Amino acid sequence: MARKKSTKKTPSPTRLEGYIAGAGEVVEEKISSTLEENFMPYAMSIILSRAIPEIDGFKPSHRKLLYTMYKMGLLGSQRTKSANIVGQTMRLNPHGDAAIYDTMVRLSRGYEALLHPYVDSKGNFGKFYSRDMAWAASRYTEAKLDPICNELFRDIDKDTVDFADNYDNTMKEPTLLPAAYPSVLVNANTGIAVGMASSICSFNLSEVCQTTIGLLRDPDFDIMSTLAAPDFTGGAQIIYDESVMRTVYETGKGSIKLRGRYRYDKYENCIDILSIPQTTTSEAIIEKIIDLVKTGKIKEISDIRDETGIDGLKITIDLKRGVNPDKLMSRLYKLTPLEDSFSCNFNVLIGGTPKVLGVRELLNEWSAFRIECVRRRTYFDLNKKQDKLHLLRGLERILLDIDKAIRIIRNTEEESMVIPNLMDGFGIDEIQAEYVAEIKLRHLNREYILKRTDDISRLEKEIAELESILASKKKIKNIIIRELSEIAEKYGQPRRSMIIRAEDIIDEDVSEEIPDYAVNLFFSKEGYFKKITPQSLRMSGEHKLKDGDEIILHYETTNNTDLIFFSDRGKAYKSKASEFSDTKTSVLGDYIPSRLSFDDNENAIYMIPTKDYSGFVFFVFESGKIAKVPLESYATKTNRKKLTGAYSEKEPLAAICYSPEDNVDITLISSSGRALIINSSELLAKSSRTTQGVAVMKQKKGHRVLSASILREGMISDPERYRAKTIPSMGQMPKSGEKDQISFSDQ
Repeated sequence: MARKKSTKKTPSPTRLEGYIAGAGEVVEEKISSTLEENFMPYAMSIILSRAIPEIDGFKPSHRKLLYTMYKMGLLGSQRTKSANIVGQTMRLNPHGDAAIYDTMVRLSRGYEALLHPYVDSKGNFGKFYSRDMAWAASRYTEAKLDPICNELFRDIDKDTVDFADNYDNTMKEPTLLPAAYPSVLVNANTGIAVGMASSICSFNLSEVCQTTIGLLRDPDFDIMSTLAAPDFTGGAQIIYDESVMRTVYETGKGSIKLRGRYRYDKYENCIDILSIPQTTTSEAIIEKIIDLVKTGKIKEISDIRDETGIDGLKITIDLKRGVNPDKLMSRLYKLTPLEDSFSCNFNVLIGGTPKVLGVRELLNEWSAFRIECVRRRTYFDLNKKQDKLHLLRGLERILLDIDKAIRIIRNTEEESMVIPNLMDGFGIDEIQAEYVAEIKLRHLNREYILKRTDDISRLEKEIAELESILASKKKIKNIIIRELSEIAEKYGQPRRSMIIRAEDIIDEDVSEEIPDYAVNLFFSKEGYFKKITPQSLRMSGEHKLKDGDEIILHYETTNNTDLIFFSDRGKAYKSKASEFSDTKTSVLGDYIPSRLSFDDNENAIYMIPTKDYSGFVFFVFESGKIAKVPLESYATKTNRKKLTGAYSEKEPLAAICYSPEDNVDITLISSSGRALIINSSELLAKSSRTTQGVAVMKQKKGHRVLSASILREGMISDPERYRAKTIPSMGQMPKSGEKDQISFSDQ
């Protein structure tokens, strides 16, 4: 909308001194013209020159900094003060020392924001996961280029990329870096421009190189077969959803869920959070948890503190007694930034045009860029070798008559005529004649000239090879494939981010808290189970049991305990102590085969209560073999109730024993009357639940192992007599006074 002109009068002629024509007047101007003339150039400058990365993976500020460090000789040398680097970079980047130093901090190893940092730093560079941990001033810190920058600047002096003038036309800088690997996907990069943004997550270097090699060999290569998921420097867990990941790979847009990793310390009764999502900070998480505690939404936490130190990120949460750490973490994942999303927007400048590309398109664009770099490098080497060959051919002509060359030079009266006379005398061109004329007098001997001309055949072969490379796109691709393989082998690292599938996450109703209190668990030979509180047990009498039944297992634990029941059909059934009602000794209890829906004629033979799935299960077979299986082999991420293949069924089972720790003695009793004691540390644990184990007790024909149990103190007066010296062993017959001492009870 036009504005009215000012009514201000023009000064009188007597007051014209210092007057500016048009000052104070309001001139009508269209908004569209203002946008075109002022705002659009600014927006284009932000998009093209600041916020959006290019196919080499860098924004201009990154490229200017790294190239300055490269020209300073900081690749493989000693570090220099960061202030020196910042000052030198200002010759290319006029945005001020603070902005340049901030850029260097974010590229440094100390800041830990990149999977493969470009700057090898020394001093306090802060941490990406901390909002309040400020980095030291540039005058205190030191830096140099990280060794991986060798691959960024490989052959940059061989005309592999274009160079342009800097802002004041006093020096040249590269428009792109000839990165020998797809750095655009290896390190995370985010930027906000005008009207658009870019957010590229990081991927594992080895996986990216392997995927690029697959695409170079086959355009239809399945990238998801080698590029499983992004890999974040913080090492958080990635909640993998195949449909979401495929969308990100195909379109370059999508949201990837991340959650922190934690460890429960049962001795200190605390949770240690060891990694957090890339999108948040430790301070934000701590503040949110404190707020939840203050408002009463979380009551299980007694204290929280930041214990981040030299070993990395660590947030410690002290728990109150009886708190289930896994259920608390489920609530914290839902209520705090411990679970967050990384929004992907693979917006990259391709030929000066911003484009949102999927992973396949990005790698194809990088491959095209790298092919051109290798082609230009090869052409550069070819020209150099051709020029050298041309000079040597002129030198070869001199070999025919060295004396003639000396005579021509000596008899030439004017210096300006030396070159023309050599050209006429030997039939060489001006460049060759100039080269010959510059040879020192001491080198005008047959030996020197023969040594130089011996290179002619080698150069001819090398030139032929370079020409064949330029003529074959396949050979150029093979060169890139070889370089990618070398880079992956030299700089590759294991994945930091653990991949967990969305369907494996138990979405529990975290609002329901199960009370935790002391209980006594009893399991009978016939498969009956009782859960009795200590107070009820003290006030009760003997157990009510069926005729011929007896209690074979008794554990003191708490209500929040997992239960594993083994059947005589090689299966394991999982339940929780909290799912059974408190009872008394005067009742039979719950019949496990019926309660847990066993198959027909399937019986429960053993029970193990556990909270952390530590310890080992020992399956003793009638043949004398023992299978040692870690109890964690029965842990499942999903709430599965039935596990098939709980143990091997290839041989009859004699007994099951469980110990929460290793290095326990196991007593085996044979039908021959012999007894054998072996320490569990002598048995090799196998993660496979159906392992057949190792032979421990030899059996005579017609005999078998009858039973086995964990050796308790006082069970046998002289246990060393029955201890196996080597395995397998026959065991020992008990003395007449020891037969009654051997107990088959596992209590």
